[in-house]
Amino acid sequence: MLYLDNAATTPVRPEVLEAMAPYLTRWFGNASSHHTVGEAAAAALDDARSRVARVVGMRAGDIVFTSGGTEADNLAVKGIAVAAQQNRGARHVVTSPIEHEAVLESVEYLRRIHGFAVTVLPVDHDGRIDPATVSDALQEDTALVALGYANNEVGTVQDVAAIAATTAARRIPLHLDAVQAAGWLSLAGTGADSLAIAGHKVGAPKGTGVLAVRGRIPIEPLLHGGGQERGRRSGTEDVAGAVALATALELAEAERAESSARAAVDRDRFIAAVRARVPEARVTGHPVHRLPGTASFVFPGTSGEAILLELERRGVVSSSGSACAAGSDEPSHVLLAMGVDPEVAQTAVRFSFPHQPAVDVDALADQVAAAVRAIRSAP
Repeated sequence: MLYLDNAATTPVRPEVLEAMAPYLTRWFGNASSHHTVGEAAAAALDDARSRVARVVGMRAGDIVFTSGGTEADNLAVKGIAVAAQQNRGARHVVTSPIEHEAVLESVEYLRRIHGFAVTVLPVDHDGRIDPATVSDALQEDTALVALGYANNEVGTVQDVAAIAATTAARRIPLHLDAVQAAGWLSLAGTGADSLAIAGHKVGAPKGTGVLAVRGRIPIEPLLHGGGQERGRRSGTEDVAGAVALATALELAEAERAESSARAAVDRDRFIAAVRARVPEARVTGHPVHRLPGTASFVFPGTSGEAILLELERRGVVSSSGSACAAGSDEPSHVLLAMGVDPEVAQTAVRFSFPHQPAVDVDALADQVAAAVRAIRSAP
């Protein structure tokens, strides 16, 4: 089987399993307990926090461990906006129509429950946001700008440096959903005030995540209780998960330049090979500013789901886009926002490459072409 759905999840790396194992067995203590076993767990948690902070270019105190990217996005969007509403009466947020549901649904919650006004920025046909539109959207009462660093369906990467310069000049917090960017793009130096990361995208177990949020940014917690994570996220910490995530992030960062360069070559060769074999195939997402490991297409006149089934029959596992929307009959909200016709949007297929090893792209393109032919010739 050739697994090309790494944007949905990745296998846990052996080094990560080895690093976390002691904190599931010998040093299993509660990090809040004041005894030898608990103190060992607390020390490991502090070390993991520092290691993650170095990768994202923030301080150890800025790191909040969560259950994954969805919780991290929810905590950032709701927590920062509600705190701004309480502290200075802010009642406006800015986002885009191509965000992950964790961001879009959190913004909708703010509108519905807390009365926030929402500005949804336009995107172009490649899924990119013009930074000038961010500047135009900012108001005196803007609490937060919440955008994705890289899109989870088409792989388009935003000009986050320009966007961050705009928000910083107005002293408005910028939250980046960096779930897809982790391991492929630098997480340090983005200029963002908060970043959401999911461990299972970079070789850590599912159920691990981080919200990195600069200490100067007020944030209202979503979970209340024992006051863990400096009061920002109550609940007994998953020490083994924190160690796993820190280890996976460090490994991904150490390998990032090499793996990204290799994957980008594979991606571009694969795109060219598919277009040569299936001339009517259309690439979605920005042709240059895209994740190194993501190649996404629409195949007009077919069914994306049928192609996926045919590919899996041939030993290739891929997806139609976000795993969170799998099984939905609705066309991708991302592609619709990019101006793709609804019928064409339902023919989408996304291939997301692994960090390691390299993929035989010509053989893969042959399988894609064969799958498309099979679907078109089916009665």
